[in-house]
Amino acid sequence: MLNRLPRSLHPRKLASFVVAEAPLLMALAVVSGLILAFLQIADEMIEGEMEAFDRSILLMFRDPANPDLVIGPPWMHEMVRDITALGSFSLLGLIVLAVCAYLYLARMRSAALFVLVSVLGGTLLSTILKMGYNRPRPDLTTMSEQFTASFPSGHAMLSAVTFLTLGALLARFAPTRRLQVLSLGGALLLTLLVGLSRLYMGVHYPSDILAGWCLGSAWALLCSSVAIVLQRRGSVDRPAGQDSEGASPAN
Repeated sequence: MLNRLPRSLHPRKLASFVVAEAPLLMALAVVSGLILAFLQIADEMIEGEMEAFDRSILLMFRDPANPDLVIGPPWMHEMVRDITALGSFSLLGLIVLAVCAYLYLARMRSAALFVLVSVLGGTLLSTILKMGYNRPRPDLTTMSEQFTASFPSGHAMLSAVTFLTLGALLARFAPTRRLQVLSLGGALLLTLLVGLSRLYMGVHYPSDILAGWCLGSAWALLCSSVAIVLQRRGSVDRPAGQDSEGASPAN
């Protein structure tokens, strides 16, 4: 994108550049905002300023008479466990492997590599941050056993990375605007449900979930933006019927 910046900063040329690159510029602005939001949450978490907020939200899902008991009937507990499994490392790994295998066999190898790099990069980033912040888990009786640090939420971050990356990929290859909205909307819904399930189970503080959503979304959007740039250069498979600017016909 930057190599297309007009050398002469004539107002008309600059305006044309901004209009042509508006989607990418907006994506970079959103990525920057999400990263700043993550850093703000992390800073307040370290300073202890999120403690009252975290505690009050967590206790909303607990019996006031006994905070060790999660509200809701047993069938709801089981349903939440099923939902949270959608963000588990093992299930996300199987989904990614299946998608990459399909893309590879469909001779869309660059798209398969894009998905693999995006998800593996997000996983590595999540692991490093968990080790760096090393925040203890909430001191509540939880619905499952946990073995890693609390901040940021791995389920929230990796579900955002995986589902939003796959949703963006589906949207790029979708032939109509409605299918593009469905792909991105479904990915966003799954991401939100996984994060909320972790909160309901009491295995994460709300700030863990928010931080995971912010950074996971930023990473997925950044990878998708890079893919669009590479697509223009012919390094990534371009969907049929899409022009060199990455635009699809609106239906």
